[in-house]
Amino acid sequence: MNEPRIAVLVPCRNEAAAVAQVVAGFRAALPDCTVYVYDNASTDATAEIARGAGAVVRREARPGKGGVVRRMFAEIDADVYIMVDGDATYDARRAPELVAALVADDLDMVTAVRDDEGEAAAYRRGHRLGNRMFNGLLGVMFGQRPADMFSGYRAFSRRFVKSFPLSAQGFEIETELTVHSLELRVPTAEIAMRYRSRPEGSASKLNKWRDGLRILRTIATLFRDVRPLLFFGILAALLAVAGLALGSEVIVEYMHTRLVPRLPTAVLATAFMLLASLSLVSGVILDSVARGRREAKRLAYLAAGAVFTRGTPDGGESRP
Repeated sequence: MNEPRIAVLVPCRNEAAAVAQVVAGFRAALPDCTVYVYDNASTDATAEIARGAGAVVRREARPGKGGVVRRMFAEIDADVYIMVDGDATYDARRAPELVAALVADDLDMVTAVRDDEGEAAAYRRGHRLGNRMFNGLLGVMFGQRPADMFSGYRAFSRRFVKSFPLSAQGFEIETELTVHSLELRVPTAEIAMRYRSRPEGSASKLNKWRDGLRILRTIATLFRDVRPLLFFGILAALLAVAGLALGSEVIVEYMHTRLVPRLPTAVLATAFMLLASLSLVSGVILDSVARGRREAKRLAYLAAGAVFTRGTPDGGESRP
């Protein structure tokens, strides 16, 4: 079997204090890889330092991690992709393990689950609690609970990358990656890895409240788009309960007196029931649309082919 072409993708914004360590670490761990650093409108020397460390440097002027990842996935052609944050918090020495798991088991995504190993400053309690809450929410909505949906260190197959319909602008990108794997039910794995503190001079760009709300909105939007029948079915059930709660007494009173003295309540209850019916019908229609979109993604996934070269039975080599 030929060795797969490996691309290490590093989205960066103002990571001059850490990017050289990241580039050097992955070049040492994966000598045959190409490290691509995408400078996201940095105002420091991130690009120059990354270039000096041996990375291929490209610039994305529009701010937002999602936009950077969208461009990386579109431009870079490889068999195996490793995406990692440029803050030197992830262990580059474990990269061969990610690649080996991806290739040996023919997986499409391998996620490095963060473990601070007692280094509390690396993974703050509030972030850890928020991660667990969002992981649980995703499990309820999509039927499978990830161990670390916000991990910035992952390995991907070519077919996963080229079938990924990214729309996120910022830190919601990890949520979309996780949901994409759950929607297509592609083979994935998770490997626990050490998570370290940022080097001195490197600062997080994450705003826990603003980005947390954006991530919550993204989860709700993806739930609506991926599972519309369940989404609108729940909405229909809530509206129907409200309609019945308001209209039950009106109905009972009408049964006894043949009068509707509380007409506004009756009209409101009727409106709730009509909205419930419309919501359910919308869910049924959109579920058919979602199935069509899912099939289109699946076809794009299959069209990309396998991620590495296998040997043929007669000893030759072929690329599927």
